Amino acid sequence: MGGGPSAELSNYDDISTRSEDSMVEIVQSTPQQPDKAERYVLVYSKSKVYVHPTAFSRDNIPGFVAIVKKDTLLPTYLLSWIPESLLDQKGDKEWEKYYRVEAGPSTTDDEDGVLIDPLPARGESYAFSVPLTSIYSFMVTAPTFSSWYGSLTVNMTNGSTLTTLHFHDDESPSMQFSRSSPNAPTWGGEALLQQLRSYCTLLKSNLQPHLYLVDPSKADIEAHTTILYDDLDFETASSPVPVHLRPGSTRRTSGGSNGGNRPPSMLHDSLSSPTNARMAILSGFSQLTRATRHAAQSVLSHPLAKPIIPHLPDPVKSLVNVQGEWTGWVETGGVGEYESARVYLAKWARIVAEEGERARQREAHAIPGTTGDEETSDLGVFELLAESSNLQTPKPTRDPRHPIDKATWESWFDPSGKPTVEWLYFKKEVFRRGVAIDVKRKAWPFLLGVVPWTSSTAERDAIWEEKRKTYDALKSQWKGVDEVFNSPEMIEVRRNLERHRIDVDCRRTDRTHPLFSLEQTASGSSIAVSEDVGAHTQANKHVDTLSVILLTYHVYEKELGYVQGMSDLLSPLYVVCGGDEVESFWCFVAFMQRTKSNFLRDQSGMRKQLSTLQNLLSVMDPELYRHFEKSGALNLFFCYRWILILFKREFPFENVVNLWECIWTDYYSTKFHLFVALAILESHRDVILRYLVEFDEVLKYCNDLSMTIDLDSTLAQAEVLFLSFFQIVADIDRRRAETDDTVQIRRRKKAPGAGASSAPTDELQTVSLPIVEDNLRELLVPGK
Repeated sequence: MGGGPSAELSNYDDISTRSEDSMVEIVQSTPQQPDKAERYVLVYSKSKVYVHPTAFSRDNIPGFVAIVKKDTLLPTYLLSWIPESLLDQKGDKEWEKYYRVEAGPSTTDDEDGVLIDPLPARGESYAFSVPLTSIYSFMVTAPTFSSWYGSLTVNMTNGSTLTTLHFHDDESPSMQFSRSSPNAPTWGGEALLQQLRSYCTLLKSNLQPHLYLVDPSKADIEAHTTILYDDLDFETASSPVPVHLRPGSTRRTSGGSNGGNRPPSMLHDSLSSPTNARMAILSGFSQLTRATRHAAQSVLSHPLAKPIIPHLPDPVKSLVNVQGEWTGWVETGGVGEYESARVYLAKWARIVAEEGERARQREAHAIPGTTGDEETSDLGVFELLAESSNLQTPKPTRDPRHPIDKATWESWFDPSGKPTVEWLYFKKEVFRRGVAIDVKRKAWPFLLGVVPWTSSTAERDAIWEEKRKTYDALKSQWKGVDEVFNSPEMIEVRRNLERHRIDVDCRRTDRTHPLFSLEQTASGSSIAVSEDVGAHTQANKHVDTLSVILLTYHVYEKELGYVQGMSDLLSPLYVVCGGDEVESFWCFVAFMQRTKSNFLRDQSGMRKQLSTLQNLLSVMDPELYRHFEKSGALNLFFCYRWILILFKREFPFENVVNLWECIWTDYYSTKFHLFVALAILESHRDVILRYLVEFDEVLKYCNDLSMTIDLDSTLAQAEVLFLSFFQIVADIDRRRAETDDTVQIRRRKKAPGAGASSAPTDELQTVSLPIVEDNLRELLVPGK
């Protein structure tokens, strides 16, 4: 069972348990040693976890979910929920402890955590504190578009069930955006399960997709673990699960195990007559766990796999030695003890396609007379466009290989510093070509609207001087003035730990970038440059300046204040502005004017954008839309991170700055970022349609795309998508103006029973034109 509490119990024979009110108390028959006092150590904490006693939100009770170590002769780990009202009774010091642990690693009272007061008795304001050894399972429901707050229910070993906990991640400081890696949890319940894995064994059931067993018995493991392949032409005879309960059984039809509709997998094509030996190879793919990171290489290097390898495409053969790819596939991210085989195969197919594309481009560059610049139109998005009467596939106009360099930039201005080219031309060129790194600092204030395009050098200098004075006045409201710092307003800020939260977030942001990495002493050891804004982990002067800027913004934008994720948006601005505090602040203010709705407490801005993306998908790719609808993924929750911080975590740092300036032009649309999101989905549509049939599989796959997406091809696809959408809307409007709400689509169809050499016949089909919602028409509005 690993190193959790259950493993510890196996080392003691003189221990008994008793059940009372769904709680298990450890009773020690040996006397407790007097020098080992009973202590409670807080090892994990998360705020804004609610109990919903009624259907009315006004009755919701906020609290903290926590993992607590009861440090006695025999340490026990407890799962607890404490309402905020009980912490209020204990005072600010106890509040500080729970918030400090939630904020992350810091100086603590104990080497394992923070010492806290004894936990409240169960039943008081719905509070509970139960040993992990008394928990049988969790029922976990992830957030959806219709149910924004995910939930977790605790089932006890004696059959009772505790109050369901609801994770209000939009209010919780640790989850609004504390993720520092692509595999970080996407919501609060997932974060809790990841922490619990350090103290017990969790097994995700394949019979009930939302069920997670705690320290499962051998019988439970056998009953809840199944082979996940449903696109292969065989069944596992030894499976203890009845056929009608196996995953995918409801999707099978009389056409065979493959349902007659879904195309077989790549491995299925290669193994048309599976033997026991070949089936053993396939079974290896479904047994990938954290402990077997190199299982993929082991499977393909196995002697029994040798007959298969020659029949695979060359790019597939080369993948055995592709650095950094195979290991990433078997990393366990999110909930679940091991990765679904369908997700594994989907990632395999993605890497095969990417490797094949790289090989094609290498070949194109190697052949004289070719450039490799040809844009493919295989985006899978033109179901209506390509089959309609006379619409042509648009061509992208981007030319990122020739960015606006310093010489070109200077040629656009006269001696007084006024531009000689039109604003629209400037935006078009930035969209098409991008801006060279040494020109970005001059171009970004124009793109963000900090300074007007028609101003002269003298006018811009005066504007910046005035902005410096305003910034200094804002900063003086919180920095260096004791009367202001100790005012009731700032006391409330400290109570909410905004200062500490900002500092912690900044110290986690882009620390691999040279500007934010730790400074080195002459001997090579890391040093902390400043402790001015009060945090415990090491930083340097640039990290501290980020904190100062965000604290000043917290004062400037009192209604919104600071929300986690803002540090991700600020750091590229700070780098491009050369570390200038004032320029970075005002560029950040302008950037936040564009993205402020993303950070609203009620999540209304994010919901509207996801809803618009959903409607856009229904028009541009009905097949993928229907697939998401069938798989329960139509909420597009896997796109949440993309939109929230504008793909900051999806691309390398140097690509993010190029992406942002392209979006800021508003050349085609003020919401062009939604077409970027759609382009990413469309780039992977074939893999999603072929392999991924459940919401958690789509979520896992899309989260793992981080840092694997090619920026230039994505922006080219996004441009084609917009132009295609523009054509589709114009065509729909034209047809509706002609009082015809239908369109004749010509489909290729093969006659039933026809041989392979028989030519397909054309068939006209009448379909209704889609309705273009008002929120979709807003996508066609360019910036001013």
